[in-house]
Amino acid sequence: EFVGPSARWLHFGMTSSDVIDTAQALQMREACDLILDDLARLNAAIRTRAFEHRRTPMIGRTHGVHAEPMTLGVKLALWYAEVKRNIERVRRARAVVNVGKLSGAVGMFAHLPPAIEADVCQRLGLEPAPVASQVIQRDRHAELLSALAIAAASLEKFALEIRGLQKTEIGELEEPFGKGQKGSSAMPHKRNPIGCEQIVGMARLLRGNCHAAFENIALWHERDISHSSVERVILPDSFIALDHMLRRFTRIVAGMMVSPQRMLENLQRSRGVVFSGTVLLELARRGISREQAYEWVQRNAMRSFAEQRDFKTLLLADSDVTGVLTPPEIEKAFDLDEQFQFVDEIFNRVFVADAVPAL
Repeated sequence: EFVGPSARWLHFGMTSSDVIDTAQALQMREACDLILDDLARLNAAIRTRAFEHRRTPMIGRTHGVHAEPMTLGVKLALWYAEVKRNIERVRRARAVVNVGKLSGAVGMFAHLPPAIEADVCQRLGLEPAPVASQVIQRDRHAELLSALAIAAASLEKFALEIRGLQKTEIGELEEPFGKGQKGSSAMPHKRNPIGCEQIVGMARLLRGNCHAAFENIALWHERDISHSSVERVILPDSFIALDHMLRRFTRIVAGMMVSPQRMLENLQRSRGVVFSGTVLLELARRGISREQAYEWVQRNAMRSFAEQRDFKTLLLADSDVTGVLTPPEIEKAFDLDEQFQFVDEIFNRVFVADAVPAL
């Protein structure tokens, strides 16, 4: 009614999904670019803090229990490498959804030749779908939502770690707490990790959206519209939620408070038993069977726990151990510099594109 006679060419030979799916591909592509920018900014923040704390000692924990010494920088390097993988996943998913189709009601090009589709897609920077039904196949969208959900799960993992290390009895890390901010309406002393908790909660939403995307793959015959209402929620919501999560967590990483002194205190809290593995291997190197060495080291570790005594002191008083290892050799087994001798090599492997700055 507005265009006039030329209106007969509008929507000519096309079904609605030719327009909607092709346009949606453009939106998803541009949204992926925003997420990729967010991921790059997050990794820049992680990298800065990783180098800042490359040799900051802390205790590594397995099963929630003290394991062996590590550095905060190596923990952050692990985050950096994981974010890099998320960047690659989103890039791959971007390419998978960057397709258009103008092949008609059942994908047969009954009214428009493939050349028209090819020309339109070329102008839009899209790849023509090699074959389609009435819709672009939703396994593509499920792959994209999977990439977004995995990125959110990584953020959840990082945020959960900060939450755990912010516990009062641990006190090694703390998310930023601004002037005038309130942690609790009832308890003025509270400084709660609410940002990290929000990220953990929102990651659950993205996993739920990912599940819905998998449900959208199976449609009746050449298409039904059971996927349509779902996508109107899960696609914009997932991109918006992840964008927020990435921006917020970038601010958390950049402003994260670190307590090296508390990290060292916690490392030393177990009275040196975290070096038991090194002592075990030193005994094995000198010809003691692993079973025998394990028994010697474990009995001293258990005495350290039970009697609250220094593990190294117990080893130095154990004639079985000192009959094999000299006091300087035992001392060396407790040297953090020995534990951290390959930190720079780890950093070179993780931050391969960048030179490692001098300490």
